[in-house]
Amino acid sequence: MKFQMPKNSAFAILLRSQWWISALIAVALFAASRFVLPTAYALVVPLPFVVIAGIAAWRQLRAPSAARIAGTLEALRAMPWDSFSAALEDAFRLDGYAVQRLRDEEADFELSRAGRVTLVGCRRWKAALTGVGPLRALHAAARSRKAPECIYVSAGEISANARAFAAEKDIRLLCDAELAKFLPRVAAPQKRAA
Repeated sequence: MKFQMPKNSAFAILLRSQWWISALIAVALFAASRFVLPTAYALVVPLPFVVIAGIAAWRQLRAPSAARIAGTLEALRAMPWDSFSAALEDAFRLDGYAVQRLRDEEADFELSRAGRVTLVGCRRWKAALTGVGPLRALHAAARSRKAPECIYVSAGEISANARAFAAEKDIRLLCDAELAKFLPRVAAPQKRAA
């Protein structure tokens, strides 16, 4: 079983924050502990925050720039369904999933890895604004197929109500920066071999 950190723990929040915040906390802890502990022990106190600062910095250095995200999303919106679905299918395969295309209105792919099934909905990836409707349909399809996980893919905006529904029903949203990282070579999509 994979370890999962609670989303609202201090360490999880710091991992999502700018790296320098954790570094600043580490410096403050060292300075405060230096008054009551010998230097050797005072160096150990901020160590978890130094590690978190390093991890956060590494993630932030590898994150795509705003220009790259915008360019990738624009390229995605310009793609026809066949090219987009092929690129997405290839990306999921590279991520270790077995991919099966579905002919449902609610879900487009069924992913399986390590005995777990995930349904993916992405038919409306070009929509400028996605509401709750497609997410409800995807969630209903997952319940009917007994799939414990769902992923909804969008190159457009997702409404606040849809984001709240996704959080409530534990639907992973693959959009914005995460989508740009997942499909890094979208600007020059490759043709699939027939």
